[in-house]
Amino acid sequence: MGARILEGKQVADGVKRGLRERIAVLEARGVVPGLAVIMVGDDPASASYVNMKGKACQELGLRSRALRMPVDLPEDELLKLIDGLNHDPEINGILVQMPVPKHIDVGKVIAAIDPDKDVDAFHPINVGKMLIGSGDGFLPATPHGIQVLLAAYGIDVAGKHVVIIGRSNIVGKPLAAILMQKGKGADATVTVCHSRTRDLRAITTQADVLVCAVGKAGFVTADMVREGAVVVDVGSNRIEDPAAPRGYRFVGDVDFEAVREKASAITPVPKGVGPMTIAMLMYNTVLAAERALERQGGPKV
Repeated sequence: MGARILEGKQVADGVKRGLRERIAVLEARGVVPGLAVIMVGDDPASASYVNMKGKACQELGLRSRALRMPVDLPEDELLKLIDGLNHDPEINGILVQMPVPKHIDVGKVIAAIDPDKDVDAFHPINVGKMLIGSGDGFLPATPHGIQVLLAAYGIDVAGKHVVIIGRSNIVGKPLAAILMQKGKGADATVTVCHSRTRDLRAITTQADVLVCAVGKAGFVTADMVREGAVVVDVGSNRIEDPAAPRGYRFVGDVDFEAVREKASAITPVPKGVGPMTIAMLMYNTVLAAERALERQGGPKV
């Protein structure tokens, strides 16, 4: 029979329906949430991601501003650009598409973004708020999207052993912080594995929920998965495929066909975690607009 497929697109569409109601309330009060995306250079993958974010804004009726800058843009010019957006009342969310050229200090860029407009949730203030579970910061889109996706399918992680393969600042670390909090959609026991983990299989086969975010096609094989586990595949890897219309296709970090025969549920690639990432970015942008209105003395949205 195989595993239940956890379609992210369906859940993401539900998130967007909820956002449309909140956007309508904001518009009635004269506010149109705005997102600015800065891209430095001409990386094709980055350009694709920027386009997807722009389309999502258009779909929801948000103000979108894509700022495509040359690859040799000086660091101080980028910081000035961010500062201008920090003070722009039409922009509620700011993100800088990664990666940036090597001459630019990523830490300086992230720290320059106003934490109240940091919809990527990479600023140290938002990271700290996430870790202590304060609730008044932002949660990063992909980890939060995973949490929402699991909840939408009735998968309760409370008391479960969640094993995360990958310790990046984008997925692994924040997902661990989110799922170990007290409260709904959390209360999990979390283990984070990485390139220095010994006997990885011995740990992954203990997982009730196994999450992989390492960027290696087919990294998780069936023998690494416990019978009946839930598997979340965060990977998106381009592989050559002469039979595909474009000569290539995207696959995840999990050997999908083999693992789906052991797992109870699994996310596909594409149409799994990816749509949730975009939806939760839109969620953060709308939330930022609501909070900005409250700071200006408006009624709580």
